[in-house]
Amino acid sequence: MPEAHHEIRFEEYIVDQLKHQGWLEGDHRDYDRARALYPEDVIGWIRDTQHEAWEKLRRVHGVDAESTVLDRLGKTLAAKTGGTLEVLRRGFSVAGAGTLAMSQARPEDSRNQTVNNCYAANRLRVVRQLRYSLDNENAIDLVFFINGLPVATVEIKTDFTQSVEAAKQQYRVDRKPKSATTGRMEPLLSFRRGAVVHFALSDSEIHMTTKLKLAGESTFFLPFNRGNDGAAGNPPAPEGEYPVSYFWNWILQRD
Repeated sequence: MPEAHHEIRFEEYIVDQLKHQGWLEGDHRDYDRARALYPEDVIGWIRDTQHEAWEKLRRVHGVDAESTVLDRLGKTLAAKTGGTLEVLRRGFSVAGAGTLAMSQARPEDSRNQTVNNCYAANRLRVVRQLRYSLDNENAIDLVFFINGLPVATVEIKTDFTQSVEAAKQQYRVDRKPKSATTGRMEPLLSFRRGAVVHFALSDSEIHMTTKLKLAGESTFFLPFNRGNDGAAGNPPAPEGEYPVSYFWNWILQRD
């Protein structure tokens, strides 16, 4: 119990820092496990940035417009030519509306107001204790979304109780991309189709993998640390901060 308490406090701290930087905090109950999407942000982004396309969809599909978009997006993500990165970069097509963009890259300058408005409309959301599985109530500590698409997951440990190695082992043993019960793939954890990267994080170190293996023990993590004067790890943090604070202060900034 003390172990969980320390992890929860650390988790809350990270989310608070992100909210101060403009991230939204989501509720795991609003997450669509089967599609591995945060529907509110998928639909909200399209409505906010592609009004004409959305109105076409409403005229064609009526009350089924939202489910039509979410179904089509889910199928595109799962297709061999799809995947999260591909959809974020190039969007996806829906009959009657053409290609719908799913993100806006940072503009090179401020001259095009339409592009600027779309960039500002990007929805970055973090969800705590996200229950992702189709077969159980397993929860991942933090999941990050861009416009409703999952881009990263994080398992957190604190050096007070466990090292970053425990978070890596949690992914290998308890976060496999295929359900041991039914044999179904877990959409959020599937390579290309789900989150792009998975982070194992402690107070002092961060490691990452882009592919969770079916044989969990073969999942390979790379360090995501800054180095410490030529050695591994991270330099000591200033008073009141964490050695891994660059993760939320720099890597996860909106821009």
